Amino acid sequence: MPEGATQPRRTDNTLVKALARAFRWKRMLESGEFASISELAQKERIAVTYMARLMRLSLLSPEIVDSILVGRNLAGVTLTNLMGPIPLDWTEQRERWLADGVAG
Repeated sequence: MPEGATQPRRTDNTLVKALARAFRWKRMLESGEFASISELAQKERIAVTYMARLMRLSLLSPEIVDSILVGRNLAGVTLTNLMGPIPLDWTEQRERWLADGVAG
């Protein structure tokens, strides 16, 4: 790439879709439309464990979610990595994934 050129942004469509599902499911549970994750998972025809892991994405800081949605490349932010434990503290999340200023 020429000097001073920036790398084009590429949205991770799989991760964006997963975020959308997580927030949709969270909204459905919070509204009382479904009484439990088990009930919702049965309706969606997916495993409860998968749904619970995917719903962790709704715990990401707004800054990280925005970065994912606009296609900023964040260090180590993949759906596979986010299916594991996620720090609940947004400061910890920023330190882990935005430390190099890649979100700026």
